[in-house]
Amino acid sequence: MKILLFGMNGQVGWELQRSLAPLGELVALASGSRELCGDLTDLAGIAQTIRTVAPDVIVNAAAHTAVDKAEREPELARTLNALAPGVLAQAAQRSGAWLVHYSTDYVFDGSGDAPWRETDPTGPLNVYGQTKLEGEAAIRDSGCKHLIFRTSWVYAARGGNFAQTMLRLARERDSLSVINDQIGAPTGAELLADVTAHALRAATQRPALGGLYHLAAGGQTCWYDYARFVIDHARQAGIDIKVAPEAIQPVPSSAFPTAARRPLNSRLDTRKLQTSFDLHLPHWQDGIARMLEEVLVSGGLGVGSGKLGVGSGRNG
Repeated sequence: MKILLFGMNGQVGWELQRSLAPLGELVALASGSRELCGDLTDLAGIAQTIRTVAPDVIVNAAAHTAVDKAEREPELARTLNALAPGVLAQAAQRSGAWLVHYSTDYVFDGSGDAPWRETDPTGPLNVYGQTKLEGEAAIRDSGCKHLIFRTSWVYAARGGNFAQTMLRLARERDSLSVINDQIGAPTGAELLADVTAHALRAATQRPALGGLYHLAAGGQTCWYDYARFVIDHARQAGIDIKVAPEAIQPVPSSAFPTAARRPLNSRLDTRKLQTSFDLHLPHWQDGIARMLEEVLVSGGLGVGSGKLGVGSGRNG
């Protein structure tokens, strides 16, 4: 099996290089790759790359994930999140290859408090969510064999994330205010990559397993409780934390206005995925604790920036 991976240097792409390697020959590309085009803004270039590589599987881990920035540059977001996946899907359909793609809980409007199912009506609140939804439609309409994984609140030890931002601020400040009315499940890039490899191997043997799935860690939390978990874990590990537990205050999303509206309900119902692929998805706290151990051992507490409630970039 030959696998072509776009977005190799992102959080998920980095982990996919590890998880996909045992499945076959892996060709991994970044946007700046020279011999082959990995830049999703170059639609003709990525189509040529697929013709040259002739992969059995195309995995797209690249996207425009800066949610607020997407409001200012909607055409770039649409190119990366909708048009480019459409080109990949059309190429996959012509060659008979599989396409693996990642989408988001932001395709929903965040209403209610029930976990979203794959069949629930969509209603994105921002450009990021809208363009990701358009990308899903382009893949589905192409008729190619595909796996689309909607996920939420992605993080990894590599690069900045919400947890690292909270750790840095907790060491610098006497008080913190963190959003408590957005609910979801922090989902590790490692988990996404490992489930992808498992599902891809199964789907290539049983094509009927192709389609759309919700993939997120087990359980649910809010950004406030997520921050408390991270800071308490660091305190117990002996890290010098300045902010007292009682000085971490929960606040509504309205306390931190952003260019893009965020959904309040980011819960995803993952029963279809677990049943179809015979999987158990670990609780979100398990992944966060493991990531924190890696970050604390490496001393990477200075990484991360952004507003207290939502972090920088996509969700993590």
